[in-house]
Amino acid sequence: MSLSAPVTGSGIKLGELSLSVGFLLRLAQVQVFDLFHETLAAHGIRPGEFTVLWVVGLNPGMRQGEIAEALRIKPAHMTKLVQRMVREGYVKRSVPRDDRRAIALELTTSGAGFVAAHRQDFLAFQQKERGGLSAGENDELLALLRKLVGMEDGV
Repeated sequence: MSLSAPVTGSGIKLGELSLSVGFLLRLAQVQVFDLFHETLAAHGIRPGEFTVLWVVGLNPGMRQGEIAEALRIKPAHMTKLVQRMVREGYVKRSVPRDDRRAIALELTTSGAGFVAAHRQDFLAFQQKERGGLSAGENDELLALLRKLVGMEDGV
């Protein structure tokens, strides 16, 4: 695409924006979130909520603040998100003995069941979200994104 070429079908010129990592990541995020809503919203959960459930399930007892920091979720937003998941019966909070100011998170039986029941849907969604990329292109993109965000260790 040349700098003066329009975005596919829109007729809008973007100029140097088409060279911006942040701008292109934002467009990709919106596209993936739209796809998530089309394919997984029927389960009554948003992308960020499923992400938190997934991470809590992999890291039971981890502090809410640590999870928020790792996922780059603002503390106030994380608090609201966790409150909703507690109300839904998916997450339980506890206060660790070594830090009475912290909140540790675990999935409830219902939360673990929800993640297990929708794990395959989520993994199938990961295949859809890569769009027209080949497996090799997808692997390269993931490696570059992990490098960009400082997560070169992998999974």
